[in-house]
Amino acid sequence: MDRPEILPFTESDEANHLLAVDGFALLMGMLLDQQFPMERAFYGPQLLKERMGGQLTPETVAGADPEGLEVIFRGPPAIHRYPASMAKRTQELARAIIDGYGGRAEDLWETAPDGAELLRRLRDLPGFGAEKSRIFVGLLGKRLGVRPDGWEEKAADWPSIADVATYEDVMILREKKKAMKAAKQP
Repeated sequence: MDRPEILPFTESDEANHLLAVDGFALLMGMLLDQQFPMERAFYGPQLLKERMGGQLTPETVAGADPEGLEVIFRGPPAIHRYPASMAKRTQELARAIIDGYGGRAEDLWETAPDGAELLRRLRDLPGFGAEKSRIFVGLLGKRLGVRPDGWEEKAADWPSIADVATYEDVMILREKKKAMKAAKQP
């Protein structure tokens, strides 16, 4: 599968292109997809790139002044509902990519020998719990063609951003998630 030109998770063509071609941006979008609208979370890397003078690399984020990064996250508009904690977590993610993968996020998945190792590597990232990691395995497999042996068994088996093929699917997914939450309520 050829790498797509866009991942249509936001209303911005530029942000969607960044997500498709920059592994760190994609990881960051997934990180921000927590207690925040999906399309805004995945737009966050584009906003951060613009606010950091067009440089969005693990090195620039890791090396940023923590207080200055928090100010950048506050906006307006805010990059996340919780700008202070997410600025810190994004900086931790950048450091993890530098320390573990030489600053190249794609190495996390391109060198994973199988789905189990891919999932383990994702779980080791700051802010990536069990569910988020499984969703990202699915996103890599379904949208980017990253399919190490056994990836399907490790991917999320519920509706997620991995199932978004068009921007309209974001709204459909939102409704499915609301219905799933409502079904869990007593």
